[in-house]
Amino acid sequence: MSDIVTNSKARRDYHVLETYEAGVVLRGSEVKSIRAGKVQIADAFAKVDRGQVWLHNAHIDEYVFATHEIHAPKAPRKLLLNKAEIRKLAEVANVKGNSLIPLSLYWKGDRVKLSLGVCKGKAEYDKRQDIRKREDEREMRRASTTLRRS
Repeated sequence: MSDIVTNSKARRDYHVLETYEAGVVLRGSEVKSIRAGKVQIADAFAKVDRGQVWLHNAHIDEYVFATHEIHAPKAPRKLLLNKAEIRKLAEVANVKGNSLIPLSLYWKGDRVKLSLGVCKGKAEYDKRQDIRKREDEREMRRASTTLRRS
């Protein structure tokens, strides 16, 4: 399982409540662009629409060497989940404040998979608290390494 791209904004701006693994329906030229690393999911989100889950705002560049199959870079892409997962996602997505945010896009074998998080937005003070906690941990690690050297 090797990451293609991760959404760093997701963990900074949201509390991740649950994660799901979903397959992504892609065309050949989209897979080629993903293999070349020409994909961004920073502003992407997912929606449940009529019993199907769709990924919106994910940007996959056009493949330069494509001849007859040119795709739209920001087209909605269908996510593959089983019915029980889709029903559960529909329920939690309808709760006020919850969003379906892609966390990472990765290879699993020869398939492209998406880690989809059920997220709740963080308030500004939550973000500051996370930064303070991360800095404190960094200081403790730094102090412990200097003590070991002495």
